[in-house]
Amino acid sequence: MGSFKSQPLEPDKVAVPPEAASSANPAPVDKPRAQTSPEQPPIFSNCWSCRVLSGSGLIGAGGYVYWVARKPLKLGYPPSPGTITQMVIGISIACWGVVILSDPKGKAFRVG
Repeated sequence: MGSFKSQPLEPDKVAVPPEAASSANPAPVDKPRAQTSPEQPPIFSNCWSCRVLSGSGLIGAGGYVYWVARKPLKLGYPPSPGTITQMVIGISIACWGVVILSDPKGKAFRVG
């Protein structure tokens, strides 16, 4: 479980061609590589006010999407697959806002 963005990439080991392997001084395979591009900035900012603003905005948006889907059900219409899908999407957006607010992995704190 987990994404490739959260795990560091390991350098690939390339097989040495036969003519290079037979030379007197073969080059080491595990030579460290220099980084060619600077580290990418995080997608979301780590400041508390940014997390509160974006998290509460997503919770509000998810609540609105859920509320709009729930309105016909209160009037007595039977639920359709589209209505149920809209409710699930609204709950998912609100949960995304809770995750941003709670910061489960502790990435908001500077280490080191």
